[in-house]
Amino acid sequence: MGFKQNKLFGPKTYNNPSKDIPAGIVVFLVALPLCLGIALASGAPLISGLISGMIGGLVVGLISRSHTSVTGPAASLSAVVLIAIQLLGSFQVFLLALLIGGLIQVALGFLKAGRIADYIPTNIIKGLLAAIGLILIFSQLPYALGVELNESRLLNYSQDFFTGLQERAFLVFTTIAPGALLLSLISLVIMIYWDKTPLKHLKLFPPSLFVVILGVGLNQLFKFYIPTLYLDGVHLVNIPEINHFGSLFTFPDFTAINDSKVWTYAFTIAIIGSIATLLNLEATDNLDPHKRRSPPNQELVAQGIGNTLAGLLGGIPITSVIVRSSVNIEAGAESKFSTLIHGFLLTISVLFLSNIINLIPLASLAAILLLVGYKLTSFRIIKQMYRKGWVQFLPFAVTVIAILLTDVLLGVLIGSAVSVFFLLRSNFYNPYYIEATNPVNKKKIVRLELSNEVSFLNKPAIKRTLWNLPNGTKVIIDASFSSYVEPDILEIFEDYKDTFAKENNIDFNIIGLGDNFTPRNKIKIDRKHSQDRNDLKTPQKILNFLEEGNKRYVDGDLVSRRFQNKKLKDFIKDAPLAIVVNCIDMREPLNMLMNTGIGDLIPLKVAGNILGADLIDTIEISCRKQHAKLILIMGHSPNKLINYALKNTMSSSEERISSLLTPAISEGFFKPKELNAENLEDWTERLTKWNIEYSRALVLSSNPYLKSEILKGNIGLCTAIFNRKTGKIEFSTLSIAENRSNNNSLN
Repeated sequence: MGFKQNKLFGPKTYNNPSKDIPAGIVVFLVALPLCLGIALASGAPLISGLISGMIGGLVVGLISRSHTSVTGPAASLSAVVLIAIQLLGSFQVFLLALLIGGLIQVALGFLKAGRIADYIPTNIIKGLLAAIGLILIFSQLPYALGVELNESRLLNYSQDFFTGLQERAFLVFTTIAPGALLLSLISLVIMIYWDKTPLKHLKLFPPSLFVVILGVGLNQLFKFYIPTLYLDGVHLVNIPEINHFGSLFTFPDFTAINDSKVWTYAFTIAIIGSIATLLNLEATDNLDPHKRRSPPNQELVAQGIGNTLAGLLGGIPITSVIVRSSVNIEAGAESKFSTLIHGFLLTISVLFLSNIINLIPLASLAAILLLVGYKLTSFRIIKQMYRKGWVQFLPFAVTVIAILLTDVLLGVLIGSAVSVFFLLRSNFYNPYYIEATNPVNKKKIVRLELSNEVSFLNKPAIKRTLWNLPNGTKVIIDASFSSYVEPDILEIFEDYKDTFAKENNIDFNIIGLGDNFTPRNKIKIDRKHSQDRNDLKTPQKILNFLEEGNKRYVDGDLVSRRFQNKKLKDFIKDAPLAIVVNCIDMREPLNMLMNTGIGDLIPLKVAGNILGADLIDTIEISCRKQHAKLILIMGHSPNKLINYALKNTMSSSEERISSLLTPAISEGFFKPKELNAENLEDWTERLTKWNIEYSRALVLSSNPYLKSEILKGNIGLCTAIFNRKTGKIEFSTLSIAENRSNNNSLN
């Protein structure tokens, strides 16, 4: 097998005649009865199905850029064709509609309408494949068992699935042909265990082709040696004889060009055929072992040309067909050379080989399709979809059931509708991020941070949330991150404020709404909800900004600090506002506690807030090179690490954590002998505060650069204590150069 560049077969295609030729033969053998069956179901001459099969193989196969897709008569359009022929009055008039429909398809391809295939969900595609698999299994069982159905060639599976199933279930117990059953079982066993036998080395004979040849041979042996097992008549392939080449074709009636019904059916064929082709093309690409992608627009052009020729020469509508395509892939096809082979053999068989082809038992072909159907609908696939959750599984299951109950196109549309329902449902529940807080001695606060785009699809969720709020609630609508808010949503806010909010003592506020959004009444909109970051040029302004942010956190009045990608890229180029030293015991997010944006704060964590020389150097680098203007040394209460260090001291344990107390002991602030169980918590609080003041003083005394910049007012230094219970941060004033001895004042 080689990876080659080939103009005929498309770029980057795998050309392997040793696989493509046998695969083409197998597809031909499967397609032959399908062409006849669909023609019969469509109410058209049987030869029309063969003409379309030839065009699908030779013409579409040559123009298409799909590597594995096989085109042929469309079972999904058989009902349309049946009705069209009846209403238009003749098959010749129908051919005119088909010709025009093909030209419309070509136009759709040039208009790039094939992009619709990219929007078909994967679970719908897998549902289509699973349904086709079930249809194959149940429709081929009569042939595999040798049941003599009155309409044995009618392969329009989907429309009469359950009716046919009942009929077949009854006939199974009455008219089984032992020879067909035996051939089917032998064929299935060979194909299932093919790779475990020496037969796998027969490269020119894939298992599907092998069982067809074997079926012909065994049936001929039955004829002479076991007549009771011999199959004939309806149990064999049956194609009509062609007396001369000209008798193949029927031409359209162009005199009906002005008939509106002709154009109606032309558009119907074009639209349904295009959708069916794109669905099948997507499904086929999913089955391709090389996962190659087929250009959908090129496929529409190819199918349009094919349908135009079918209308001109007496065929029926064609599409990319998943049954033929899946058989093609299963047989080992690597390129569309197999499609051309199948089309060529259809032509030859019609003209010259009808007698030989008619020796093939339908049971052998049925066995091939049974195995293909099983692989498309295996329990493993169903299990995979189930594990993905109900959002993925339900549309998959509905698609399968709907296709079986109706037809392929309608079933896919129903499954897609269910998928859209789940999409709308996700919009219903996820138009915003909601946060509820209960500040001490204050109203319950509910904050709704709207998503990037808020449309009418989000109305139910927003209304449900707002109108279910309890009396006395404070509501904050944060639109800071919204690039678009539909006017309908703004009207909901206006109506809510004017009526329900007033009547239920609800404090309603909107923040972050852009200047281009202007409600019609006087809703309070905080457009300048925070200080502009560009104004934060001094340490004092930065400190005020952090204090304001913490107040918002405590009050539940947070402002969104998220950014869109472009804004974020621009934002992170700016200097950080502050470097924050805090204990490793504190894992609360600093940007939330102080309502800052991404990159505003540089966190520097150290056990017990005790700075060393390396960490102070890190602070200097941050101020020198990253231009941070504020140094914040922040402790928190309660501090579990300091508490643990004190407990070790009480028990005389020797651990590294005890070093958190060393500076306080060395400075004479803390004497271990004074510690007891009653004052443990008090000493925890006192040492937390002492450590941060110790580190503050150490910054001033040990680093000349930082001390100089702090004295000049270029850099700010302060301490803070975060109360875990209330969420409040108590900030100190900005520091000036002081002696370390001032720490003793905390005692």
